[in-house]
Formats: sequence, C-alpha cells, structure tokens
Amino acid sequence: MATTVLQSADAPADAPVGATGAACCAPPVTAPLGVEDATALARSMKALADPTRLRLLSLVAAHEGGEACVCDLTDPVGLSQPTVSHHLKVLVDAGLLTRDKRGVWAYYALVPGALDALAGRLATRLGG
Repeated sequence: MATTVLQSADAPADAPVGATGAACCAPPVTAPLGVEDATALARSMKALADPTRLRLLSLVAAHEGGEACVCDLTDPVGLSQPTVSHHLKVLVDAGLLTRDKRGVWAYYALVPGALDALAGRLATRLGG
C-alpha cells in the first residue's frame, strides 16, 4: 500500500518531510561548531576524560600556589614518573597546565581560567 505524504506549502521543495507532511527539520538558529573549534574542544575533553589526568589537575590545584613539582605527583597517583610526565604533557598540550623546568624537575600550574573557559565553550557551543 502506497502512502502519499504532502509537504507544507511554506517548506522548501527539497526540505525533508515527516509523516504529517510538515517539514521535519528546523534550520539551525546559531552557527554550529566549526572544524577547528571542534578539534580544540575535543582535545581538551579527551585530556580530561582520563581519571589519572583529572586527579593530576586536582593535585596541582590543591598545592600551595596552585603549582606542583612532578616529584610530588607520582606517589599520590601510584604511577611511575615517566607515566605521570606523559599525562602532564597531555594536559599541557591541551592548554590546561603550564610547565616550568627548574633544574632537573618540572613544575606544573593550572592555566588561569582554562577550566572556566572550557566550561563556557561547552555551555555556549553545545546549547547549555
């Protein structure tokens, strides 16, 4: 049995139609996330999607002055220094931490406003 679907008179001729005959897709009212913005946002979110990295961010923030030496971060997460350094590098590359080399040790600090900016981008660009 064939079903005839009528399209609303005010819908464009190529607009998708639903079972009622009305256009089923509303056009976007704001600009969607661009490729570059999506890539940057995904990189930040991917960096935060790891429990160890979340703990490292929390540990750095909890230290006096919001800065911690890598030597102070290995024991609390129970991982080797090279593994912790890898996780910290991911957080630096995502723009969430800064790295300052002092002698043989590296010190990490939260980038001021980086987490707030990430939350704001999520809310603004994804409809929050």
